[in-house]
Amino acid sequence: MTGTFRAIRVSKGDKAPQVEFANLTEADLMEGDVTVAVDYSTVNYKDGLALTGAAPIIRNWPLIPGIDFSGKVEKSDNPNFKPGERVVLNGYGVGEGHNGGYAQKARVKGDWLVKLPEAISSEHAMAIGTAGYTSMLCILALEKNGVTPDKGDVLVTGAAGGVGSVAIAILAKLGYRVIASTGRASEADYLKGLGAAEIIDRNELSGPAKPLGKERWAAAVDCVGSHTLANVLSMTKYGGTVAACGLAQGMDLPGSVAPFILRGITLAGIDSVMAPMAKRVEAWKRLATDLDMKKLDAMSVRAKLDDVPKLGQEILAGHVRGRVIVDVNA
Repeated sequence: MTGTFRAIRVSKGDKAPQVEFANLTEADLMEGDVTVAVDYSTVNYKDGLALTGAAPIIRNWPLIPGIDFSGKVEKSDNPNFKPGERVVLNGYGVGEGHNGGYAQKARVKGDWLVKLPEAISSEHAMAIGTAGYTSMLCILALEKNGVTPDKGDVLVTGAAGGVGSVAIAILAKLGYRVIASTGRASEADYLKGLGAAEIIDRNELSGPAKPLGKERWAAAVDCVGSHTLANVLSMTKYGGTVAACGLAQGMDLPGSVAPFILRGITLAGIDSVMAPMAKRVEAWKRLATDLDMKKLDAMSVRAKLDDVPKLGQEILAGHVRGRVIVDVNA
């Protein structure tokens, strides 16, 4: 079919979204000044929510989901991008309100795109994806708040997931001693392979928190929220920082002000969706130098576009380890 491309399209259903594979044309794409020939996408927790309807992620129907993609510029009316340049997109409402990465073509605003550093291939860019880019934003926040390896351990919650896996690999390479919290005891060897020095059971952190607990870590990257985040805060050492970027346990924060007013803890909120371009460029630049691509390969699996609907269900069930690279042309 000349001029067509393959995509996953989600339509509004009575009870759950209707997911279909469709052959589309550029007329089906939304407004934008750059058209990208997509090479790879990935599967994030938010993509699982969009594909299954478990949360009202999608705001325009019908829509191509997928909050990430990497590829080459095909056409550009934006002076900052030329055909053939390799680019990556994370967030900006793509895959939520604007057609996303589960397609062989995408048309978006050039202001949403980041040029990929030479050291990162298009495939590795989606092994990183929003999850890895969010991990780097968390680590940048810890650094900006004075967290250095000599200050003490860094905890990573939801450690076997995408954000957690990449965070462990980067922190370990930077010289931090990492404690990994996971509900999957079977993943201990995997997490140690990424650089975790110690594994703890997530049950230690998942119940109601005391206002203050024993000081156990200098900083943390939390992907979980709710009681877990409250416990993490209560056990952070004096003057420490916790970067919060997820809500796998819940959106609530049933904690106390005690860690803030008695230990001077900083809670740094991490937003990857609308983060300013300067932060995005800094994060991708650091990923090129501070993430061991061999460890990235060890945490990544390959998939095709056909596999995405099932993977969306599996990531919500906690059955996806690390990162998934989706080859949209396979």
